[in-house]
Order: sequence, then C-alpha cells, then structure tokens
Amino acid sequence: MVDPLTTKRLSHRALYVVLAAVILFLQLLPLSNGTSRLPGPDLTLALTLVWVLRRPDYVPALLIVAVFFLEDLMFLRPPGLWALIVLLATEFLRSREESLRELPFVLEWLIVGALMAVMLLTYRLVLAVVMVPQAMLGQALAQMLATLAVYPLVAIASQLAFGLRRAAPGEVDALGHRL
Repeated sequence: MVDPLTTKRLSHRALYVVLAAVILFLQLLPLSNGTSRLPGPDLTLALTLVWVLRRPDYVPALLIVAVFFLEDLMFLRPPGLWALIVLLATEFLRSREESLRELPFVLEWLIVGALMAVMLLTYRLVLAVVMVPQAMLGQALAQMLATLAVYPLVAIASQLAFGLRRAAPGEVDALGHRL
C-alpha cells in the first residue's frame, strides 16, 4: 500500500503536468482574431515558479525540464535553451525556498520579477551570441510584465483550487519529515 505522502506528491505532480498540458493546448489553439499585438503571459512559467516556491517536492527538476522542453519544441524555440534557463531559475529558487518562506508576498513577487528579468536577459543574450533572430525586445518585455502581473493570480488560484500554500517554518509532514 502506498503511503499518503507519496500519493499526494504523485497526484500533485500529475496535476502539474495536466495543467501545463492544458495551458500548452490553449496556447496552440488559433483563437486570435489578429488584432492584438501584445503577447499574453507565460502561464506555465508563472505556475512553475509558484509551485516551486510553495511545494518544491511537487515539481522535480526532470518534470520541469520535460514540460519546458516540450514547449520549446511546440513553439519552435531553440530546443532546450529555455528549458535550461527555467531549470536554473527554479533550482535557484528551490535552494532558497526555506529562507523565502517567511517573506511577505510582495517581496516574493519582487524576487520572482527580478529572476524573470534575469531569465529574459540570459535568453536574449544567448540568442544574440549565436546570432539567432529573435522577437523584438518590447514584445519580450511585455510578455515578462504580463507574466509578472498574472503571478499573484496564479498563486491565489493554486492556493484556493489545489491547497498549495507555503509551508510554515518548522512544519512537518505526516511522517515527521521537515517541509
């Protein structure tokens, strides 16, 4: 029989994959009427960052890489580049998750915004070094700002819909392991 902690982790991992697949499917649908010039937010990135800061054990590194590598392939981006940058960013947050627990949400939001700016600059710098054509800087900044604007909504939705909240300092799971 599987213990409840493992079941909960596996179910949240499956939920993450399903949510990422639904977001990817909706982004691939031809729903645009062609009049909007502003890019929408990267909901998969916002979801991943929220989940890594709330419960890092629910989104392991290989799962993050698989999701973003699939996005790279589907959106015809350089395969693996954005996945690598997201992996490095999430591992940076994962290593500091315990110290970020006690911060108010506004500071968490600012840290995520700064990290997203570094991710964008790194991505654009690598593409510039290898001379790959890229979208205009204004569009990339607009998408980053849209993702940053939707981040609090994703955090609230994750908490209300899926019970995903930050672990309290010193909180333990059902087996007595520190979270």
